[in-house]
Amino acid sequence: MKIKELREKSEKELRTMLVERCEKLRQTRFDMVSKQPKNLKIIGQLKKDIARILTILSAKP
Repeated sequence: MKIKELREKSEKELRTMLVERCEKLRQTRFDMVSKQPKNLKIIGQLKKDIARILTILSAKP
């Protein structure tokens, strides 16, 4: 997700997205332990999305 798109969202939407991304990252890590995932890039993408959302949330008044 692009940073420009994230800035347009409300704080409530960002917090919801943050929870969803964290849950998806957790689930992906569990899948990685139990079986070989098809795409390992998704972990990096999720971590970057989480960092972007947290950055936007800390910048909003």
